[in-house]
Amino acid sequence: MNKMAISDENNPNITKPTNFQGGLEIFGRKFGQEIRHTRRALSIVNQNLVGAEAYPCVVNKRSLSEKHIVCGKNQLDPVHRPITRKYASQIACNQQPCPEAVHETKKPKTSEASTNVFGDSIFIDVEENKSPTDQPEPMFLEEPEAAQNEADQMEEVEMEDIAEEPIVDIDSCDAKNPLAVVEYVEDLFAYYRKMESFSCVSPNYMAQQFDINEKMRAILIDWLIEVHDKFDLMNETLFLTVNLIDRFLSQQNVVRKKLQLVGLVAMLLACKYEEVSVPVVGDLILISDKAYTRREVLEMESLMLNTLQFNMSVPTPYVFLQRFLKAAQSDKKLQLLSFFLIELSMVEYEMLKFPPSLLAAAAIYAAQCTIYGFKQWSKTCQWHSGYSEDQLLECARLVIGFHQKAAVGKLTGVHRKYCTSKFGYISKSEPASFMLETQL
Repeated sequence: MNKMAISDENNPNITKPTNFQGGLEIFGRKFGQEIRHTRRALSIVNQNLVGAEAYPCVVNKRSLSEKHIVCGKNQLDPVHRPITRKYASQIACNQQPCPEAVHETKKPKTSEASTNVFGDSIFIDVEENKSPTDQPEPMFLEEPEAAQNEADQMEEVEMEDIAEEPIVDIDSCDAKNPLAVVEYVEDLFAYYRKMESFSCVSPNYMAQQFDINEKMRAILIDWLIEVHDKFDLMNETLFLTVNLIDRFLSQQNVVRKKLQLVGLVAMLLACKYEEVSVPVVGDLILISDKAYTRREVLEMESLMLNTLQFNMSVPTPYVFLQRFLKAAQSDKKLQLLSFFLIELSMVEYEMLKFPPSLLAAAAIYAAQCTIYGFKQWSKTCQWHSGYSEDQLLECARLVIGFHQKAAVGKLTGVHRKYCTSKFGYISKSEPASFMLETQL
C-alpha cells in the first residue's frame, strides 16, 4: 500500500467532491465532517512514526475493543480488520505489515479510534488518567529474568547432552561372524579380567634369584623377540613365551648359564600351544650356538611344565590388546605402534607391576598420543577396557620413556625389528614427549 498525502491543499490535481454537504465519496464510502479528525489523528501518527524503525513483530499485550467506529458506523467492517499500532506504523512508512501484527479483538481499558481515507480503523491505545496528547510507549512481551535464566540453563544442558560422546557397539559388525562369538565375547573378557591376576608374578621376584638379575632377563627377552621375528611366529607365541619365563623364574632358581635354555624351552612350549608349525628342537639348539644338548632341552621342558603345573592357558596382554584396539577403531598404523610399545615394555622388568590389561590399554593410549599429538582416550575405550585416562597415565609415561630410548643403548632388538618395511618403519615415529613434560 503506498503512502498517501493527507492534506490536499496546494495540490491542483485533486478534485474536491460536491455530491453532498462537505462530504467525499471514494470507493463507495462516504466521509463527512470526521475527515478532519482523521487528518489530525494521522498527522499525530505520522509525526511519531514516520522515519522510525518498525516495531518488531511481537505479541501486543493490549487488546482491541469488540466494537469499533468504522466509516462512521458502530459496527465491524466485514472487509477490513482492525490493526494495531505496528500496522499503522508500517502504513505510514510504506511497508508491508507482518502477519503477526493482526490480532483478534478483546476488550481494552480505553481506546481512541480514527479512520483513514480507505476506511481502515487505526487504534491508538491510551492509558487511563493520561491526556490525549501523551503518546503511549511501545510494550513488548519480555520473559521474567528467572524464566530467561531457566531457559538458558535448559539450553546449556541440552547442548551438553548432544555433545556427549556415545559408546560405540564394537561387536555389531561381527554379528554374523560365528568366529567372533559375539554372544559370549563380553563374558569371555570378564573371565579374562578375573583370571589375569593368576597369570601375574611378583614385581620383585628377582630378589630370590642368587645368580641372575633383571638386566639378564632384559637381554634374554630382547634376544627372543628377534628370534621370534626370524622364525616368523605368531604374536600370541611371543607374549606367552615371556609369561612362561617370568612365572617359571618366580618359582625356580636358575643359574646364569641355564637362563638362555629357559628362554628357548619357554618358546618351544608356547609354539606347541599356539602355532600350527612348531620349530624342531634341533633348530633351537642351532640358534643357541649349540650351547645345549637335546637331552638338556627335554629335561628343562619337563621341569618347566611340572613347575607350572601344566597351566598354559593364561590371559596375556595380547588378548586385551586385540580387544582394546577394536574399541579404539584402530587402523594399521595404530596397531603396529601399539605392538611396538608393548614389546618395549615386555623387556623392562619394572613393568611387571602392571596387570596385562592395564599394560595393553596404556600401550594403545600412548600410541594414540604419539600419532595424534594430543591425549586421546574415548568413552568407548574406557568402557571396554575398564580404565580411565588417569589410571593409564603412569604406565603410559613409562612406555613413552622407553620409546625415547629405544634406538640407543645395547638392547635395540625391538627397535630394529620395527624399523623395517614389514612393520612400516613404525619405530621411527616421534615419541609423544609432551606427555612427559606435563608430568608433575
